[in-house]
Amino acid sequence: MNAVTPAIAPDPAPAIAETDRLRLAPGVMLRNDRRRDQWMLMGPERLLVLDDMALAVVRACVGPEVADVGAGIDRLTVEYDAARAEVAADVLELLTDLRNKGYLVR
Repeated sequence: MNAVTPAIAPDPAPAIAETDRLRLAPGVMLRNDRRRDQWMLMGPERLLVLDDMALAVVRACVGPEVADVGAGIDRLTVEYDAARAEVAADVLELLTDLRNKGYLVR
């Protein structure tokens, strides 16, 4: 008899940290569809329409001009006059999701 070994799921990638520096993944672009008045992340064979908050997070936390994610969180905290802990939790969750979907890389 052959024993069947259960498939082991790979460990999920670690969550994004405030010290991370993020950039758009290769082939991904931030684009504005002026006809529909929508911002989106466009990649090979995929598209993600961003709401206003997601756009603000991407602009504040992603790109070569951003020191790190923590600096973007600080900027958003001031801009939206919100508690830093709440902003940080939401931003890190969103950025981790975008990274897991292939739109961002470290």
